[in-house]
Amino acid sequence: MILTKNYLERLNANEIKKLSEFVVIENFKHHSNNILPKEYQDDVKSICQEEMHYINNSEIYVSKNDSGDILGSIRVLKWNFIDVLPIQKIFGINPLNVVGEIELNDIFHIGRFAIKKEGSDIHLFKQLMICAISPICKNKGNIVFAECDSKLLRILTLLGIKATVVGESIDYLGSETIPICMTYEGLINFYNANKSLVPYEVTHQPTTKSYLLPKSVVFTPQNYNYSLV
Repeated sequence: MILTKNYLERLNANEIKKLSEFVVIENFKHHSNNILPKEYQDDVKSICQEEMHYINNSEIYVSKNDSGDILGSIRVLKWNFIDVLPIQKIFGINPLNVVGEIELNDIFHIGRFAIKKEGSDIHLFKQLMICAISPICKNKGNIVFAECDSKLLRILTLLGIKATVVGESIDYLGSETIPICMTYEGLINFYNANKSLVPYEVTHQPTTKSYLLPKSVVFTPQNYNYSLV
């Protein structure tokens, strides 16, 4: 058997459309038995436009194989308190009404978390999560919001990530999706236990908005039977 190398890197901005197609297709693969609705390209276009709008305040991480195919993705966005976040647009939830009494520093949003169904890998799962939560774990006053598939929420809980449900679930991109928030305190134990899976330079090296980085993280995938949002 020939082992395939996977590379973790920040996404080049000119690949946003490729990312959008990957996220939509994989979500429907996981939750709709590989049946794509006729209007799925509308979802691709919507996600592409949204990510291009956020691009100056976000970091997108992907895993690719030797052929350049995306195997997994995640995006973390630092909110500028002006742009409309997905949790506002989809659920009508104002993050400022949810943060409570914490001494607030920054608000983040995590999205576009998807892993290729044919190669679901707990190692890659943890790597992508570390990439996304790294900025949140820099300050005790940070908080992050996400729209989380119900299956993914169960996995996060099993991994020791503490999430708070902040609204009613809806059907989105083929699955039951739940609005959640996570605090520094709910993430830091998972982060400290798994941060060694991602080399320091992947999440801390300054980048231009072209997201051009060397292919740096190489690992051998293992297969696990679970679905991700």
